[in-house]
Amino acid sequence: MADDLDVKIGLEIHVPLKTSRKLFCDCPTNYYEVDQPNINTCPVCTGMPGSKPYPLNELAVESAVLISRLLECKIVEENIYLKRKHYDYPDLPSGYQRTSEPLGVDGVLEDVGVWEAHIEEDPGRYDPKTGRVDYNRSGVPLIEIVTAPEMTSPEQVRAFMRILLGLLRYSGRIVDVGGVLRADVNISIKGGAKVEIKNVNSVHGAFKALKYEIIRQKNMMRRGAQVTQETRGFDESNQITVSQRVKETAADYRYIPDPDIPPQRFMREYVDNLPLPETPSTRRKRLVEEYGVRLDFAKTIVSDKDLVDLFEQVSDDLDPNYVAAWFVREVLSQLNYRSVDVRQTKLDADILKNLLALISENKITEETGRKLLERVIDSGEDPKGIVESEGLSQISDEKLLAETVSQVLEENPKAVSDYRSGEKKAYNFLAGQVMRKMAGRADIKIVSKTLSKKLGDGP
Repeated sequence: MADDLDVKIGLEIHVPLKTSRKLFCDCPTNYYEVDQPNINTCPVCTGMPGSKPYPLNELAVESAVLISRLLECKIVEENIYLKRKHYDYPDLPSGYQRTSEPLGVDGVLEDVGVWEAHIEEDPGRYDPKTGRVDYNRSGVPLIEIVTAPEMTSPEQVRAFMRILLGLLRYSGRIVDVGGVLRADVNISIKGGAKVEIKNVNSVHGAFKALKYEIIRQKNMMRRGAQVTQETRGFDESNQITVSQRVKETAADYRYIPDPDIPPQRFMREYVDNLPLPETPSTRRKRLVEEYGVRLDFAKTIVSDKDLVDLFEQVSDDLDPNYVAAWFVREVLSQLNYRSVDVRQTKLDADILKNLLALISENKITEETGRKLLERVIDSGEDPKGIVESEGLSQISDEKLLAETVSQVLEENPKAVSDYRSGEKKAYNFLAGQVMRKMAGRADIKIVSKTLSKKLGDGP
């Protein structure tokens, strides 16, 4: 198989901008929250004859400029035209899609070039199985981010998309719900024809689509077949790409400036005075400097804005480094096991404050805390209430623990002998047996002291 350096991958990522009205009309943009088709529509966004676009949505334009700056793009200072991109498809009632010339160019993110960022209107949603079209989405403002074809593997694309989405979430300017992102993935191998995989709607989908497409193209090359320039779709149910059409060129779209929309021009003062939000890198620096959090913990926590927001709320009353360690080792472990983000769980600041306070005040053990986290992350219960009602408090009764240690030593003579022969791992085994008998609730400091004494190590 050819080296991955022969693979060149670029992305065109479309994300809805967070606004209350569409790009060229006053219809609402919450298509992802409504069940009934074609209720967020008007003559403008359904392309009725004679309808004219309203003035351009200024918030959408501002959001696109702000995101361009976060991507370190140069903001274009010349007239920027909104153009009509013509193609015939049922989801496009006017027969063209309005898309701007680049607002920002020559950016970079994670050492990957960002060629341009521009705004455009979303098409409607066409269901080829039923032939029905829902225009609730038609006209919603999008930002499109186009990268250079500089990525060389599905793994790099996955990492890049996660970082990009994290940055976009920090901006506060995008619609941040599952399923609204759409990416067109462009791939060529050994300088061959470019194949575009259209409308991949998740990071995982982009990764799987690329995995399949690289194998498909390399197998064709082995057989001596030629890879042709085309547009393919990703069949998520079968994890394959399927041919859709021969790829159009820019000339096929017949771009023309929209005569109903005046060109945009951004004054330097407007661009410079646009306040930029905190980014993952600046927030990481703040966690280290203000909270004293370890750099590796801070880097992990800031990757998810909801997670770091929750961290700061919890850290108000507790040791930040202790909280950070718990977030990285325990909270993220539970999230990864469930394959969810923290906002998809029942966790909130009060639950985590109460849970960590119980541990730090020695009212419950770390082990009990971990078991409680497994429960409350799904149930949203108050940890204090569970501890009180189910008797989960830490056991610190020295007499009871001494009796339990003696029982464990009596039941495990080989481990005792191994320890006294120099096998230090046997000590951990014996301590674990004590904790097991006490259902993880024993005070580990008392257990260690008592066990060492009975084994002849302590006073």
